[in-house]
Amino acid sequence: MMFKRSILLFLTLASLYSCQKEKEPIRIDSNAIHIANDKITEIMVHDIFSPPVASRVYSYTNIAAYEVMAQFSEEYNSLAGQLTGLEPVPSPASDDINPEIAALIAFYDIGRNLLFSEEKLLISTDSLYNSWEKQDPLTFKASREYGLQVAAHIKAWMKKDNYAETRTMPKFSVYSEEDSRWQPTPPTYMDAIEPHWGKMRPFVIKSDQFTPVPPPPFSLEPGSAFHSELMEVYELRKLMEEEGDDGEMVQIARFWDCNPYVTVLKGHLMFATKKITPGGHWMGIAKIASRKSGADFNRSIYAYTKTSIAIADAFISCWDEKYRSNLVRPETLINKYIDDSWTSVLQTPPFPEYTSGHSVVSAAAAIALTNIFGTDFSFEDDTEVIYGLPIRDFTSFQHASEEAARSRLYGGIHFRSAVEIGMDQGQQLGSYVVSKLDMYKKTPAPVASN
Repeated sequence: MMFKRSILLFLTLASLYSCQKEKEPIRIDSNAIHIANDKITEIMVHDIFSPPVASRVYSYTNIAAYEVMAQFSEEYNSLAGQLTGLEPVPSPASDDINPEIAALIAFYDIGRNLLFSEEKLLISTDSLYNSWEKQDPLTFKASREYGLQVAAHIKAWMKKDNYAETRTMPKFSVYSEEDSRWQPTPPTYMDAIEPHWGKMRPFVIKSDQFTPVPPPPFSLEPGSAFHSELMEVYELRKLMEEEGDDGEMVQIARFWDCNPYVTVLKGHLMFATKKITPGGHWMGIAKIASRKSGADFNRSIYAYTKTSIAIADAFISCWDEKYRSNLVRPETLINKYIDDSWTSVLQTPPFPEYTSGHSVVSAAAAIALTNIFGTDFSFEDDTEVIYGLPIRDFTSFQHASEEAARSRLYGGIHFRSAVEIGMDQGQQLGSYVVSKLDMYKKTPAPVASN
Protein backbone atom coordinates (compact mmCIF):
# COMPACT_ATOMS: atom_id res chain seq x y z
CA MET A 1 0.00 0.00 0.00
CA MET A 2 2.78 2.41 0.97
CA PHE A 3 4.60 1.53 -2.23
CA LYS A 4 1.52 2.39 -4.31
CA ARG A 5 1.15 5.70 -2.49
CA SER A 6 4.79 6.56 -3.13
CA ILE A 7 4.40 5.77 -6.82
CA LEU A 8 1.24 7.87 -6.99
CA LEU A 9 2.96 10.78 -5.25
CA PHE A 10 5.94 10.51 -7.58
CA LEU A 11 3.71 10.48 -10.67
CA THR A 12 1.70 13.44 -9.37
CA LEU A 13 4.83 15.51 -8.71
CA ALA A 14 6.31 14.53 -12.05
CA SER A 15 3.09 15.53 -13.77
CA LEU A 16 3.02 18.89 -12.00
CA TYR A 17 6.68 19.52 -12.83
CA SER A 18 6.21 18.68 -16.49
CA CYS A 19 3.22 21.02 -16.68
CA GLN A 20 5.20 23.94 -15.30
CA LYS A 21 6.46 26.26 -18.02
CA GLU A 22 10.08 27.20 -18.02
CA LYS A 23 10.50 30.82 -16.97
CA GLU A 24 10.61 33.09 -20.01
CA PRO A 25 13.64 35.42 -20.09
CA ILE A 26 12.96 39.14 -20.22
CA ARG A 27 13.17 40.05 -23.89
CA ILE A 28 14.21 43.56 -24.95
CA ASP A 29 14.60 44.63 -28.56
CA SER A 30 16.07 47.70 -30.22
CA ASN A 31 12.85 49.66 -29.76
CA ALA A 32 13.70 50.06 -26.07
CA ILE A 33 16.75 52.26 -26.76
CA HIS A 34 14.79 54.28 -29.33
CA ILE A 35 12.08 54.92 -26.74
CA ALA A 36 14.76 55.91 -24.21
CA ASN A 37 16.30 58.51 -26.52
CA ASP A 38 12.88 59.79 -27.58
CA LYS A 39 11.95 60.27 -23.92
CA ILE A 40 15.11 62.24 -23.27
CA THR A 41 14.33 64.44 -26.29
CA GLU A 42 10.73 64.95 -25.18
CA ILE A 43 11.76 66.12 -21.72
CA MET A 44 14.51 68.42 -23.02
CA VAL A 45 12.03 70.05 -25.41
CA HIS A 46 9.66 70.57 -22.48
CA ASP A 47 12.45 72.02 -20.34
CA ILE A 48 13.84 74.16 -23.20
CA PHE A 49 17.41 72.89 -23.11
CA SER A 50 19.94 74.89 -25.11
CA PRO A 51 21.48 73.04 -28.09
CA PRO A 52 24.95 72.68 -26.49
CA VAL A 53 23.61 71.44 -23.16
CA ALA A 54 21.25 69.00 -24.93
CA SER A 55 24.24 67.52 -26.76
CA ARG A 56 25.87 66.79 -23.40
CA VAL A 57 22.79 64.88 -22.24
CA TYR A 58 22.63 62.75 -25.40
CA SER A 59 26.30 61.86 -25.21
CA TYR A 60 26.58 60.81 -21.55
CA THR A 61 23.34 58.82 -21.49
CA ASN A 62 24.27 56.83 -24.57
CA ILE A 63 27.90 56.35 -23.54
CA ALA A 64 26.67 54.82 -20.27
CA ALA A 65 24.43 52.38 -22.15
CA TYR A 66 27.20 51.62 -24.63
CA GLU A 67 29.76 50.85 -21.94
CA VAL A 68 27.42 48.31 -20.34
CA MET A 69 26.70 46.72 -23.70
CA ALA A 70 30.39 46.54 -24.63
CA GLN A 71 31.17 44.47 -21.51
CA PHE A 72 28.99 41.65 -22.83
CA SER A 73 29.62 41.93 -26.58
CA GLU A 74 32.33 40.37 -28.71
CA GLU A 75 31.66 42.89 -31.49
CA TYR A 76 32.12 46.21 -29.69
CA ASN A 77 35.09 47.75 -27.89
CA SER A 78 34.86 49.80 -24.72
CA LEU A 79 35.41 53.54 -25.09
CA ALA A 80 37.72 53.56 -22.06
CA GLY A 81 41.03 55.06 -23.13
CA GLN A 82 39.42 56.40 -26.31
CA LEU A 83 37.41 59.25 -24.77
CA THR A 84 39.30 61.91 -22.85
CA GLY A 85 39.71 60.85 -19.23
CA LEU A 86 37.42 57.80 -19.36
CA GLU A 87 38.77 54.89 -17.33
CA PRO A 88 37.49 51.29 -17.70
CA VAL A 89 34.07 50.71 -16.17
CA PRO A 90 33.65 48.00 -13.50
CA SER A 91 33.40 44.45 -14.87
CA PRO A 92 30.13 42.54 -14.37
CA ALA A 93 30.33 40.27 -11.31
CA SER A 94 27.17 38.21 -11.81
CA ASP A 95 25.93 35.72 -14.39
CA ASP A 96 22.36 36.83 -13.71
CA ILE A 97 22.77 40.22 -15.42
CA ASN A 98 20.60 40.97 -18.43
CA PRO A 99 22.86 43.27 -20.52
CA GLU A 100 19.96 45.14 -22.16
CA ILE A 101 18.27 45.89 -18.85
CA ALA A 102 21.55 47.00 -17.28
CA ALA A 103 22.31 49.25 -20.28
CA LEU A 104 18.89 50.90 -20.14
CA ILE A 105 19.12 51.43 -16.39
CA ALA A 106 22.53 53.07 -16.81
CA PHE A 107 21.06 55.29 -19.58
CA TYR A 108 18.07 56.37 -17.52
CA ASP A 109 20.07 56.94 -14.36
CA ILE A 110 22.37 59.36 -16.17
CA GLY A 111 19.30 61.02 -17.69
CA ARG A 112 17.77 61.53 -14.25
CA ASN A 113 20.99 63.22 -13.17
CA LEU A 114 21.00 65.65 -16.11
CA LEU A 115 17.37 66.57 -16.78
CA PHE A 116 15.43 69.32 -15.01
CA SER A 117 12.04 67.56 -15.03
CA GLU A 118 13.32 64.41 -13.40
CA GLU A 119 9.83 63.39 -12.35
CA LYS A 120 8.75 63.02 -15.99
CA LEU A 121 11.43 60.40 -16.49
CA LEU A 122 10.64 58.65 -13.20
CA ILE A 123 7.04 58.06 -14.28
CA SER A 124 8.26 56.09 -17.30
CA THR A 125 11.10 54.23 -15.62
CA ASP A 126 9.17 53.22 -12.49
CA SER A 127 6.55 51.46 -14.59
CA LEU A 128 9.21 49.81 -16.74
CA TYR A 129 11.29 48.65 -13.78
CA ASN A 130 8.24 47.24 -11.99
CA SER A 131 7.33 45.12 -15.00
CA TRP A 132 10.88 43.72 -15.26
CA GLU A 133 11.03 42.98 -11.55
CA LYS A 134 7.74 41.09 -11.67
CA GLN A 135 8.95 38.96 -14.57
CA ASP A 136 12.27 37.98 -13.01
CA PRO A 137 13.26 39.51 -9.65
CA LEU A 138 16.71 37.90 -9.53
CA THR A 139 17.71 39.05 -13.01
CA PHE A 140 16.31 42.53 -12.46
CA LYS A 141 18.16 42.97 -9.17
CA ALA A 142 21.53 41.90 -10.64
CA SER A 143 20.98 44.01 -13.77
CA ARG A 144 19.92 47.05 -11.83
CA GLU A 145 22.92 46.85 -9.52
CA TYR A 146 25.33 46.63 -12.43
CA GLY A 147 23.61 49.36 -14.46
CA LEU A 148 23.77 51.74 -11.51
CA GLN A 149 27.41 50.80 -10.89
CA VAL A 150 28.36 51.76 -14.45
CA ALA A 151 26.24 54.91 -14.24
CA ALA A 152 28.09 55.95 -11.07
CA HIS A 153 31.39 55.48 -12.91
CA ILE A 154 30.18 57.65 -15.80
CA LYS A 155 28.90 60.32 -13.40
CA ALA A 156 32.28 60.56 -11.68
CA TRP A 157 33.93 61.05 -15.09
CA MET A 158 31.21 63.46 -16.20
CA LYS A 159 31.79 65.73 -13.20
CA LYS A 160 35.27 66.54 -14.50
CA ASP A 161 34.13 67.95 -17.88
CA ASN A 162 34.10 71.57 -16.59
CA TYR A 163 30.31 71.94 -16.88
CA ALA A 164 29.85 72.92 -13.22
CA GLU A 165 32.64 75.47 -13.52
CA THR A 166 31.02 77.12 -16.55
CA ARG A 167 27.84 77.66 -14.50
CA THR A 168 29.72 80.10 -12.27
CA MET A 169 31.53 82.03 -14.99
CA PRO A 170 30.42 85.60 -15.80
CA LYS A 171 27.73 86.46 -18.31
CA PHE A 172 28.77 87.48 -21.78
CA SER A 173 29.30 91.23 -22.00
CA VAL A 174 27.52 92.70 -25.02
CA TYR A 175 28.37 96.34 -24.54
CA SER A 176 30.27 97.55 -27.57
CA GLU A 177 30.17 100.52 -29.92
CA GLU A 178 31.48 98.35 -32.75
CA ASP A 179 28.92 97.36 -35.38
CA SER A 180 30.78 94.12 -35.97
CA ARG A 181 30.01 92.74 -32.50
CA TRP A 182 27.03 90.57 -31.68
CA GLN A 183 24.02 92.24 -30.12
CA PRO A 184 20.85 90.65 -28.68
CA THR A 185 18.08 90.37 -31.26
CA PRO A 186 14.28 90.75 -31.20
CA PRO A 187 11.70 89.91 -30.08
CA THR A 188 13.01 89.10 -26.58
CA TYR A 189 16.63 90.33 -26.80
CA MET A 190 17.87 87.34 -24.83
CA ASP A 191 21.34 87.18 -23.32
CA ALA A 192 23.88 85.14 -25.26
CA ILE A 193 23.67 81.48 -24.25
CA GLU A 194 26.58 79.32 -23.12
CA PRO A 195 29.40 81.81 -23.73
CA HIS A 196 31.87 79.48 -22.01
CA TRP A 197 30.92 76.23 -23.76
CA GLY A 198 34.22 76.24 -25.63
CA LYS A 199 35.89 75.56 -22.27
CA MET A 200 34.12 72.21 -21.89
CA ARG A 201 36.23 69.05 -22.02
CA PRO A 202 35.83 67.51 -25.47
CA PHE A 203 35.27 63.77 -25.90
CA VAL A 204 37.74 63.12 -28.73
CA ILE A 205 39.10 66.34 -30.22
CA LYS A 206 41.44 68.87 -28.66
CA SER A 207 39.65 72.08 -27.70
CA ASP A 208 41.22 74.30 -30.39
CA GLN A 209 41.93 71.60 -32.96
CA PHE A 210 39.36 72.60 -35.57
CA THR A 211 39.41 76.38 -35.26
CA PRO A 212 38.16 77.69 -38.64
CA VAL A 213 39.64 80.53 -40.62
CA PRO A 214 38.26 83.94 -39.57
CA PRO A 215 35.16 85.33 -41.28
CA PRO A 216 35.54 87.97 -44.00
CA PRO A 217 36.79 91.27 -42.50
CA PHE A 218 33.87 93.35 -41.29
CA SER A 219 33.01 96.15 -43.68
CA LEU A 220 29.90 98.03 -44.68
CA GLU A 221 31.65 99.33 -47.79
CA PRO A 222 29.69 98.30 -50.91
CA GLY A 223 31.64 95.74 -52.89
CA SER A 224 33.51 94.35 -49.88
CA ALA A 225 33.21 90.61 -49.24
CA PHE A 226 31.34 91.13 -45.98
CA HIS A 227 28.91 93.71 -47.38
CA SER A 228 28.20 91.47 -50.36
CA GLU A 229 27.25 88.63 -48.03
CA LEU A 230 25.04 90.98 -46.02
CA MET A 231 23.23 92.10 -49.15
CA GLU A 232 22.82 88.49 -50.25
CA VAL A 233 20.85 87.75 -47.07
CA TYR A 234 18.72 90.87 -47.59
CA GLU A 235 17.96 90.21 -51.26
CA LEU A 236 17.32 86.51 -50.70
CA ARG A 237 14.55 87.35 -48.26
CA LYS A 238 12.80 89.48 -50.87
CA LEU A 239 13.03 86.63 -53.39
CA MET A 240 11.55 84.22 -50.86
CA GLU A 241 8.66 86.62 -50.20
CA GLU A 242 7.88 86.52 -53.92
CA GLU A 243 7.83 82.70 -53.85
CA GLY A 244 5.53 82.66 -50.83
CA ASP A 245 5.33 80.34 -47.84
CA ASP A 246 5.13 77.28 -50.09
CA GLY A 247 8.44 78.09 -51.76
CA GLU A 248 11.20 75.51 -51.46
CA MET A 249 13.62 77.82 -49.66
CA VAL A 250 11.05 78.74 -47.01
CA GLN A 251 10.16 75.08 -46.55
CA ILE A 252 13.81 74.11 -46.10
CA ALA A 253 14.42 76.93 -43.61
CA ARG A 254 11.46 75.95 -41.46
CA PHE A 255 12.17 72.22 -41.60
CA TRP A 256 15.66 72.68 -40.14
CA ASP A 257 14.82 75.54 -37.75
CA CYS A 258 15.50 73.46 -34.60
CA ASN A 259 15.45 76.54 -32.38
CA PRO A 260 14.22 75.83 -28.83
CA TYR A 261 14.09 79.57 -28.10
CA VAL A 262 11.42 80.69 -30.56
CA THR A 263 9.03 83.14 -28.87
CA VAL A 264 5.69 84.39 -30.12
CA LEU A 265 4.23 87.79 -29.26
CA LYS A 266 0.44 88.26 -29.40
CA GLY A 267 -0.69 91.57 -27.97
CA HIS A 268 0.53 91.63 -24.39
CA LEU A 269 1.13 87.88 -24.35
CA MET A 270 4.47 86.23 -24.99
CA PHE A 271 4.95 82.47 -25.10
CA ALA A 272 7.53 79.98 -26.33
CA THR A 273 7.09 77.57 -29.20
CA LYS A 274 8.99 74.53 -28.00
CA LYS A 275 11.12 72.80 -30.62
CA ILE A 276 13.80 70.18 -30.96
CA THR A 277 17.51 71.16 -31.03
CA PRO A 278 19.83 70.54 -34.03
CA GLY A 279 21.46 67.68 -32.12
CA GLY A 280 18.06 66.26 -31.28
CA HIS A 281 17.10 66.29 -34.96
CA TRP A 282 20.20 64.30 -35.87
CA MET A 283 19.64 61.85 -33.04
CA GLY A 284 16.21 61.36 -34.58
CA ILE A 285 17.87 60.60 -37.90
CA ALA A 286 20.07 58.05 -36.12
CA LYS A 287 16.86 56.34 -34.98
CA ILE A 288 15.43 56.39 -38.52
CA ALA A 289 18.62 54.86 -39.93
CA SER A 290 18.80 52.22 -37.20
CA ARG A 291 15.23 51.12 -37.82
CA LYS A 292 15.51 51.14 -41.60
CA SER A 293 18.69 49.05 -41.50
CA GLY A 294 17.20 46.57 -39.03
CA ALA A 295 19.85 47.38 -36.42
CA ASP A 296 19.55 45.30 -33.27
CA PHE A 297 19.76 46.68 -29.72
CA ASN A 298 23.57 46.76 -29.64
CA ARG A 299 24.03 48.31 -33.05
CA SER A 300 21.39 50.95 -32.30
CA ILE A 301 23.26 51.96 -29.13
CA TYR A 302 26.45 52.06 -31.16
CA ALA A 303 24.81 54.40 -33.70
CA TYR A 304 23.42 56.74 -31.03
CA THR A 305 26.70 56.82 -29.15
CA LYS A 306 29.02 57.55 -32.06
CA THR A 307 26.64 60.17 -33.46
CA SER A 308 26.16 61.89 -30.10
CA ILE A 309 29.91 62.09 -29.48
CA ALA A 310 30.47 63.74 -32.87
CA ILE A 311 27.62 66.20 -32.17
CA ALA A 312 28.89 67.05 -28.69
CA ASP A 313 32.43 67.78 -29.88
CA ALA A 314 31.01 69.79 -32.80
CA PHE A 315 29.15 72.06 -30.37
CA ILE A 316 32.27 72.61 -28.26
CA SER A 317 34.34 73.48 -31.33
CA CYS A 318 31.68 75.72 -32.85
CA TRP A 319 30.88 77.59 -29.63
CA ASP A 320 34.58 78.18 -29.05
CA GLU A 321 34.68 80.03 -32.38
CA LYS A 322 31.38 81.86 -31.88
CA TYR A 323 32.60 83.71 -28.80
CA ARG A 324 36.06 84.28 -30.22
CA SER A 325 34.89 85.98 -33.44
CA ASN A 326 31.77 87.43 -31.72
CA LEU A 327 30.25 88.39 -35.04
CA VAL A 328 27.02 90.34 -35.47
CA ARG A 329 23.91 88.69 -36.95
CA PRO A 330 22.50 89.82 -40.34
CA GLU A 331 19.23 91.02 -38.77
CA THR A 332 21.01 93.61 -36.60
CA LEU A 333 22.85 95.25 -39.50
CA ILE A 334 19.96 95.10 -41.98
CA ASN A 335 17.56 96.72 -39.51
CA LYS A 336 20.08 99.42 -38.62
CA TYR A 337 21.50 100.31 -42.04
CA ILE A 338 19.26 98.94 -44.79
CA ASP A 339 15.63 98.34 -43.82
CA ASP A 340 14.26 98.70 -40.29
CA SER A 341 11.15 96.67 -41.20
CA TRP A 342 13.07 93.66 -42.52
CA THR A 343 12.50 90.36 -40.75
CA SER A 344 14.16 86.99 -41.23
CA VAL A 345 12.22 83.82 -42.03
CA LEU A 346 13.54 82.21 -38.85
CA GLN A 347 13.86 83.85 -35.47
CA THR A 348 17.50 84.68 -34.84
CA PRO A 349 18.90 82.50 -32.02
CA PRO A 350 20.63 84.19 -29.06
CA PHE A 351 24.35 83.80 -29.71
CA PRO A 352 27.00 85.14 -32.11
CA GLU A 353 26.88 84.33 -35.81
CA TYR A 354 30.14 82.68 -36.87
CA THR A 355 30.31 79.78 -37.56
CA SER A 356 26.85 78.32 -38.16
CA GLY A 357 26.14 75.79 -35.41
CA HIS A 358 23.68 73.78 -37.47
CA SER A 359 26.20 73.60 -40.32
CA VAL A 360 29.00 72.34 -38.08
CA VAL A 361 26.85 69.89 -36.15
CA SER A 362 24.99 68.54 -39.20
CA ALA A 363 28.21 67.93 -41.11
CA ALA A 364 29.79 66.11 -38.15
CA ALA A 365 26.68 64.00 -37.52
CA ALA A 366 26.44 63.10 -41.20
CA ILE A 367 30.05 61.88 -41.22
CA ALA A 368 29.37 59.68 -38.17
CA LEU A 369 26.17 58.22 -39.60
CA THR A 370 27.78 57.61 -43.00
CA ASN A 371 30.58 55.77 -41.23
CA ILE A 372 27.98 53.48 -39.65
CA PHE A 373 25.35 53.01 -42.35
CA GLY A 374 27.11 53.81 -45.63
CA THR A 375 27.35 56.53 -48.25
CA ASP A 376 24.14 56.07 -50.26
CA PHE A 377 21.73 55.57 -47.38
CA SER A 378 18.43 57.15 -48.43
CA PHE A 379 15.78 57.86 -45.83
CA GLU A 380 12.55 59.70 -45.10
CA ASP A 381 13.09 62.23 -42.34
CA ASP A 382 9.94 62.34 -40.22
CA THR A 383 11.77 63.55 -37.11
CA GLU A 384 9.73 66.72 -36.74
CA VAL A 385 6.29 65.55 -37.80
CA ILE A 386 5.39 65.74 -34.11
CA TYR A 387 6.11 69.49 -34.30
CA GLY A 388 3.88 70.01 -37.33
CA LEU A 389 6.53 69.78 -40.03
CA PRO A 390 6.31 67.52 -43.10
CA ILE A 391 8.45 64.54 -44.07
CA ARG A 392 11.43 65.27 -46.32
CA ASP A 393 13.32 62.72 -48.41
CA PHE A 394 17.11 62.52 -48.57
CA THR A 395 19.42 60.38 -50.69
CA SER A 396 22.17 60.36 -48.06
CA PHE A 397 23.24 61.84 -44.74
CA GLN A 398 25.52 64.19 -46.66
CA HIS A 399 22.52 65.40 -48.68
CA ALA A 400 20.61 66.12 -45.47
CA SER A 401 23.54 67.94 -43.87
CA GLU A 402 24.03 70.17 -46.91
CA GLU A 403 20.36 71.13 -46.86
CA ALA A 404 20.49 71.79 -43.11
CA ALA A 405 23.43 74.14 -43.66
CA ARG A 406 21.71 76.03 -46.51
CA SER A 407 18.65 76.46 -44.32
CA ARG A 408 20.53 78.97 -42.18
CA LEU A 409 21.14 81.24 -45.17
CA TYR A 410 17.54 80.84 -46.34
CA GLY A 411 16.35 81.53 -42.82
CA GLY A 412 18.17 84.85 -42.80
CA ILE A 413 20.13 84.11 -39.64
CA HIS A 414 23.60 83.45 -41.12
CA PHE A 415 25.96 84.78 -43.75
CA ARG A 416 27.22 82.46 -46.47
CA SER A 417 30.74 82.17 -45.01
CA ALA A 418 29.40 80.89 -41.68
CA VAL A 419 27.51 78.19 -43.54
CA GLU A 420 30.21 77.05 -45.95
CA ILE A 421 33.15 77.29 -43.55
CA GLY A 422 30.96 75.73 -40.85
CA MET A 423 30.34 72.74 -43.12
CA ASP A 424 34.09 72.35 -43.64
CA GLN A 425 34.69 72.61 -39.91
CA GLY A 426 32.09 69.94 -39.16
CA GLN A 427 33.29 67.56 -41.86
CA GLN A 428 36.89 67.74 -40.70
CA LEU A 429 35.88 67.30 -37.08
CA GLY A 430 33.51 64.42 -37.86
CA SER A 431 36.13 62.62 -39.92
CA TYR A 432 38.63 62.96 -37.11
CA VAL A 433 36.19 61.66 -34.49
CA VAL A 434 35.25 58.52 -36.42
CA SER A 435 38.91 57.83 -37.24
CA LYS A 436 39.83 57.93 -33.56
CA LEU A 437 36.95 55.82 -32.25
CA ASP A 438 37.61 52.09 -32.52
CA MET A 439 34.17 50.90 -31.50
CA TYR A 440 32.94 48.25 -33.94
CA LYS A 441 35.45 45.42 -34.32
CA LYS A 442 34.31 44.22 -37.74
CA THR A 443 35.00 47.46 -39.60
CA PRO A 444 38.42 49.16 -39.82
CA ALA A 445 38.36 52.81 -38.85
CA PRO A 446 38.66 55.28 -41.77
CA VAL A 447 41.72 57.48 -42.17
CA ALA A 448 41.47 60.88 -40.49
CA SER A 449 41.26 63.90 -42.77
CA ASN A 450 43.89 65.78 -40.78
